[in-house]
Amino acid sequence: MMRMLTAALILAILGTAYAAAQQNVLLRERVVVEGAVVTLGDLFEGVEGEAAQVTLARAPQPGARTFLDPAWVSRQASRNGLEWANATGIERVAVERASQSLSAGDIAELIAAHMYRETGRSHEVTLSNRMMSIHAPIDAAAAPEIVRLELDGRTGPFRAEIRSHEGGDPVTVTGRADPVLDVPVLARPLARGEVIEAGDIEWVRMRSDRIRADAITSETALVGQEARRALRAGEALRGYDLREPAAITRGETVALVFQSGPLTLTARARALENAALGQTARFVNLQSNRTVEGVVEGPGRARVTGASGHIF
Repeated sequence: MMRMLTAALILAILGTAYAAAQQNVLLRERVVVEGAVVTLGDLFEGVEGEAAQVTLARAPQPGARTFLDPAWVSRQASRNGLEWANATGIERVAVERASQSLSAGDIAELIAAHMYRETGRSHEVTLSNRMMSIHAPIDAAAAPEIVRLELDGRTGPFRAEIRSHEGGDPVTVTGRADPVLDVPVLARPLARGEVIEAGDIEWVRMRSDRIRADAITSETALVGQEARRALRAGEALRGYDLREPAAITRGETVALVFQSGPLTLTARARALENAALGQTARFVNLQSNRTVEGVVEGPGRARVTGASGHIF
């Protein structure tokens, strides 16, 4: 009888000592790991030493989430001197993997840069899934790379395989790539008759298939031109939209000059129409009241040549 009481007492003492040795721990409200494995130190607050380094499971892929069974977690904790009672009744332990994220916009830029290096042309890249993202480990040093790119001709649908980090599995990305051009456009609306100055121009990138064949693609072809009609900002301009600014306007009195050899005659005349520098226009000689054609040489001056001189 005495031996039984002694044994029971020893077990009670050992049990008390074991219970005292167990460390009560709390599960983190949000479990986020950075590495490739999940440890006790990742799951519970205040765990230090060897217990913190005990590996429980493989971590999910970067940017992904996995779930652990609370009962299994509790047993693993107990085996390593930790006591977690799951007092709140958690049904599953969620574990996230931290990551560097590559957004859909970043992916499109990566593919566009690759295509420029391969073709020498700029492209507008649109992903089929505009909400997609690619994730890499938080400590990944290497930049994402395109493993493979298949393009239907020089434009149209494409299929790419992108590896976000060394050792990672390639992710398939699909979408469309369209060639683009940088086009000079108006930075502000212009009224009919306004002359375009260098400060009125800005450059925008447009898809090639949306630019008319007669669109003006040179800044020098715009500066100094006059708006033939009211023009809106941000749109590609055509030759039809512009004209040389008038050097002489209708109703203006000008100097009309006729020259034949050493003979030079000058008369005052009234312009019957607007005309730009170098253009031919009709004028009325205010002395003879005759109509004559002349070539505009500059503001307020036109030159009559050839057969027109006999009616000067």
